[in-house]
Amino acid sequence: MGNVTSSVAAKFAFFPPDPPTYEVCKDSDGRLVLPGIRADLNMDVHLLDTKGGNKIVANYWKHPIAKLTLLYSHGNAADLGQMHELFIELRAHLRVNIMSYDYSGYGGSSGKPTELNTYYDIEAVYNCLKKEYGVKQEDLIIYGQSVGSGPTLHLASRLQRPRGVVLHSAILSGIRVLYPVKMTFWFDIFKNIDKIRRVNCQVLVIHGTDDEVVDWYHGKRLWELSKEKYEPLWVKGGGHCNLETNPEYIKHLRKFINTMEKISITKPEKELDSKPSITEEETKHNKCLRLKKKVAGSKKE
Repeated sequence: MGNVTSSVAAKFAFFPPDPPTYEVCKDSDGRLVLPGIRADLNMDVHLLDTKGGNKIVANYWKHPIAKLTLLYSHGNAADLGQMHELFIELRAHLRVNIMSYDYSGYGGSSGKPTELNTYYDIEAVYNCLKKEYGVKQEDLIIYGQSVGSGPTLHLASRLQRPRGVVLHSAILSGIRVLYPVKMTFWFDIFKNIDKIRRVNCQVLVIHGTDDEVVDWYHGKRLWELSKEKYEPLWVKGGGHCNLETNPEYIKHLRKFINTMEKISITKPEKELDSKPSITEEETKHNKCLRLKKKVAGSKKE
């Protein structure tokens, strides 16, 4: 088992760009800004405190007529400085507000990247959306790419009724990236295969059929396990990091957003499940899986 754990750490580690591709500064009025981002792009910069004791960077991209807000969790080898153009394009084409953030240890965020910290990170971002912008869970689309599917499903499984979830090149769990195991082991990370069953909204899955990092099977199985399935997008010949360049990507996302805008959702009784971010037992086990090195990319199923 130790060899398996070591393999996961080597293959599926967090890989923040070093050095970071941006820095957070203050303008003449004391507002947080990112160099190179013009004021007319309508983007707010936040430094948020997390339950893990870190300060993370979050960017809120405002759209003037948006009905919904998309909370975006990125993959493991990028930071916010590399994604500005993508967020500007998504905001324009989808007509949504976008909240993006860097995990602890990424970009301008302090601390170290761990599974538990990503959960604390997304909870802090969600709380900011509620307090600063009045975003309600029924108006929230939670989007996770690759490793970002972990915090995405963590949050989505704890909310009573978000508007929707998008899983982009998502993983079933860390171990399953390496091996087609049929059991969930205690030392596994990002156990999405269990959490997807507790998501109470429509789930859109996007995956490349030739994904060389996370096999297409992960996307297909997550879609099968979803309680409320939206028509998936299987990008023929698509890999792990190039799906956004396919014309069907933005077309299908726009169709999904249009559908989400039209559905009626009863206001949930409570905003966030009161259970802890992760159980004490899981925290103990995850101490041996605080992933630090770069990467290329028991319950029955």
